Amino acid sequence: MCPPTEGKTPLVEPAAGENSSDVSLRALRQRVRQQAILAELGVSALHGATLDKLLEDTARLTAEGLQTDFCKILQYIPSENRFLVKAGVGWDEGVVGVACVGADLESPAGFALITGKPVISNHLENEERFRTPELLVRHNIRRAMNVILQGDGKPFGVLEVDSQLENEFQEHDLAFLQGAANILGMAIERERHERNLNAALDRHHFLLKEMNHRVKNSLTIVGSVLHLQASKVKNAALTGYLQQAANRVTAIARAHDLLYQGSDIEWLDLGKYIESVCKDLDASVAHCTIHCSVDVGIEIATDRAISSALIVNELVANACKYAYPDRSGDVWVTISRAGERGFSISVRDEGIGVGTDFKPHKGKGLGMRLVNAFAQQLGGTVQINARNPGAEFVVAIPQTAGPK
Repeated sequence: MCPPTEGKTPLVEPAAGENSSDVSLRALRQRVRQQAILAELGVSALHGATLDKLLEDTARLTAEGLQTDFCKILQYIPSENRFLVKAGVGWDEGVVGVACVGADLESPAGFALITGKPVISNHLENEERFRTPELLVRHNIRRAMNVILQGDGKPFGVLEVDSQLENEFQEHDLAFLQGAANILGMAIERERHERNLNAALDRHHFLLKEMNHRVKNSLTIVGSVLHLQASKVKNAALTGYLQQAANRVTAIARAHDLLYQGSDIEWLDLGKYIESVCKDLDASVAHCTIHCSVDVGIEIATDRAISSALIVNELVANACKYAYPDRSGDVWVTISRAGERGFSISVRDEGIGVGTDFKPHKGKGLGMRLVNAFAQQLGGTVQINARNPGAEFVVAIPQTAGPK
């Protein structure tokens, strides 16, 4: 009788041409390489590689880690209850991106997807639990291993590795395959979150642009009504007040118009904005010609741009009203950079000038009071320079941080 073998490790004859130490060393090297592959995939995912690139790299490196020529990523198509070969290596031309396999319980990949359990089929030719997909038969695949690919709380599909060789996949091979699937699943989840976030941001920008469009239209209507009312009033002083009010409304409407036309809803190019405002002023002030010279590329926050435009509006109105009380004339508006981040607003005329005792910050008219209020709001200063002829009002404004 043979002695009992319970509790003893059997002695297995090694394959011809190699000893047990050779097998152990090769297995160790393979495990080390598998760990390096998982680390490589993890770094690629953290660095924000595109999903398509990660799918390709996962298929290629998984096949390498399991020492086989075939691997594929099957994306589940719920509406058709089937898998699409989304990425893969080793397959004939026309398979990746085109071929499909079933996703029912009789399919190894379908079973893995539905139950969440990994599937190892080491003898497909004798497999009785599942049917062997035609794609595997056509490529003489003898063994396969499947694990589910999760993503954003729901399955993305299945990661499957296949081989034409007769040796077997082991449980430690399954651990590596699941590790690769987990990394890819996190990347899929991140990509879906980013896509949803981008869609939400696009929607937000669309709504803000639409809001700017509607605000612009509403303000334009208000400005037009004020201009119309000013032309109907027989009182010259009241006509002037209505026209000034209309110009203020139009200046704000112009900002919303530019915001609607542009791609940035938080920042405006001050020079382009003031150019538009000056064109409107030139059309509305009959006895004055408005000349505008600006430095382009001065990007400031929208609210600061509107305050700056209203400063220009008031200074131009004052110049037309007081510098040329009984004749036509020219008004020059200049927007220029000042220092590293600041800018200045200059409104100059060649009219009758101002008295030597005139102090900008003590102006009692509504126009100067608004100019001082907006300048203070922007952290700027107002000064007046005597010209021969005329006068120049200069508002120096420090710049805040620009758009990133």
